[in-house]
Amino acid sequence: MAETEAAAQSRVPRTGVGRSGARALIALAVVAAIVYAGDQLSKAYIVAELTPGERNPIIGELLQFVFVKNSGAAFSLASGSTWIFSIAASTVTVFIVVFARRIRSLGWAILFGMLLGGTVGNLTDRLFREPSFGLGHVVDFIQVWGFPAIFNVADIFIVSSMGLFVILSVRGIRLDGTRHVPTSPTEPDAE
Repeated sequence: MAETEAAAQSRVPRTGVGRSGARALIALAVVAAIVYAGDQLSKAYIVAELTPGERNPIIGELLQFVFVKNSGAAFSLASGSTWIFSIAASTVTVFIVVFARRIRSLGWAILFGMLLGGTVGNLTDRLFREPSFGLGHVVDFIQVWGFPAIFNVADIFIVSSMGLFVILSVRGIRLDGTRHVPTSPTEPDAE
């Protein structure tokens, strides 16, 4: 009887996200919320305390806060094309939210949480800051000596998520948490 019951259960498709999926969704949501809050709170502080162009040394020349309004992408590329970045960020946000139910790996959940929090942080600026809805300028303020651009907290997490993407991919960790082990050319393919 136990064999028949187990066999019947194995044929029933799973419709929920399961325990590992629920943990991954929670981790993604928590990381995204922390990144978003950190980004928006830091930008609110900069807007309230500094005037555009003002330099505030934090660690001498090594680290400074410089309030700038960026209408372009990273390194101020494509200035004046803010609406394109608003659409792209909206698309990324929707993709992550829809795709999140497939994630079972904690590493991938953290990656997508960092990407979601950072993307929504900059998207919030593009949607709700001056000069108008969808064309707002992103608040950038972190300047590191020797680095050619001024950036913000959201940018840090977006770039870090890409670094984590490379690490997870090189290690062969899949979205479901399993690890891809390449077969040797002399052995038959196990898949």
